[in-house]
Amino acid sequence: MPHRPRIPSPGRRTVLRGSLLVPAAALPAAASSAPALALAGRPEAAWGVQVGSVTASSALVWVRSDRPARMLVETSATESFRRARSWYGPLIGPGGDFTGTTPLYGLPAGEQVHYRVTLADPGDPRRTGKPVYGTFRTAPARRRDGVRFLWSGDIAGQGWGINPDIGGYRVYEEMRRLDPDFFLCSGDTVYADGPLQPSVTLPDGRIWRNVMTEEKAKVAETLDEYRGNFRYNLLDRNFRRFNAQVPSVVQWDDHEVRNNWYPGQILDDARYTEKNVDILAARSARAFHEYFPVSTPHGSARRSRMYRAVHHGPLLDVFVLDMRSHRNRNSPNRQADDTTGILGAEQLRWLKRALAESRAVWKVIAADMPLGLVVPDGATDFEAVAQGDPGAPLGRELQIAELLRFIKHRKVTGTLWLTADVHYTSAQHYAPERAAFKDFAPFWEFVSGPLAAGGFPANALDGTFGPDRVFVRAPDRANVSPMESPQFYGEVEIDGDSADLTVRLRAEGGAVLFTKVLRPGRTGQ
Repeated sequence: MPHRPRIPSPGRRTVLRGSLLVPAAALPAAASSAPALALAGRPEAAWGVQVGSVTASSALVWVRSDRPARMLVETSATESFRRARSWYGPLIGPGGDFTGTTPLYGLPAGEQVHYRVTLADPGDPRRTGKPVYGTFRTAPARRRDGVRFLWSGDIAGQGWGINPDIGGYRVYEEMRRLDPDFFLCSGDTVYADGPLQPSVTLPDGRIWRNVMTEEKAKVAETLDEYRGNFRYNLLDRNFRRFNAQVPSVVQWDDHEVRNNWYPGQILDDARYTEKNVDILAARSARAFHEYFPVSTPHGSARRSRMYRAVHHGPLLDVFVLDMRSHRNRNSPNRQADDTTGILGAEQLRWLKRALAESRAVWKVIAADMPLGLVVPDGATDFEAVAQGDPGAPLGRELQIAELLRFIKHRKVTGTLWLTADVHYTSAQHYAPERAAFKDFAPFWEFVSGPLAAGGFPANALDGTFGPDRVFVRAPDRANVSPMESPQFYGEVEIDGDSADLTVRLRAEGGAVLFTKVLRPGRTGQ
């Protein structure tokens, strides 16, 4: 990612004196440590519910308890829960930070499903907590039903957390009211390396106030600190209401661990006592899978694997990439031979095979980093694919060139790229007639974000794949707060009759900034 100005981290005592520190009694559940094993009362699920891994017939329901509990789920076609179907879920305990998921199967395609989660005392099943309710739509089985989803990323970054003075994460309520089929979160779901301060003075003299927790007062290093970062966003009521209505497809990037990290990195950062980024990444990946309803891909024995395909009916497949865990080290990125690249050889093989096998009309490649935008890492290294050299592919560009060539020669149609990461919104069209590398079919890349983080100026373009920036909306200075600049998210709608795909780039407040209609089976549109 681009360099983000560091906001100094307050000391522990400063945080504990902060006026917006959330005391344990006021949290949906204990935020900074595992609940005690002997608590009075009944199990509570005040952190809300989430649903992910939604297909035409299945879904994965998530909840967190405040103590050991048995997870029970009921589903129904109506809010009255007449003729409800019951699902006996797992025993939730301290090993998973009191989080749990229950898979649902045999659901009707293309229908609204209402569900409620009840937590029961493991020693006395009659002692149950108050049910928590949610709803979602299963993926359609018929093409004519159409699909509509939102995407964005970058949450609680650059020192801007939950601000109660402005209503918290307001953009989530706005997105909820659009009632999409699902939400694609394109990474930087948390900023585990971005401590918050109780207050920040803005350039115009206004004061930004952050809700504080102990884990957000320092960089995350331990498993519990990473867990606390994923819990933080759940303190926001808008966020929980959104989760209860909109299924999620979640990927990760760097700030779930540490800015601009890569495998094998040894940190030179005085804030960290643990310098081995692989250890930090493993802890974060465990917390990530505890706090999001993400299924392990079929055939994968590795619970931490992030890349996967999401099939959402005959019109849409989403290919969720992991451009973080398998990359080579950040460097000047000008090597003439690079088989590892930003995806790793194994993920690239999987992506080629999955794209070639897809029968969906549209194939969204969900990338956690942009392709043609130059994202530096310090003075000489680069963080994403591009490095600013407009000539023939070098470094990580070689792997992308191989993928684009494969898509062209295998006649894979209907691809487009969606991403976040750079904290503004834009649309780039890539075409071989403008490019140094010409063996590919034209395609679009759309960028949106942040959702609750600092805004940044637009990045430079790299000419290797011939990008034309058709639209951009970005601040004119670095780290503009959400009180000074709107947050951004994107909308994709596929018409069930024509299969036309419409992309809308939206700003918080409801404005549609840019619209592009793509038609199936065409290139260079």
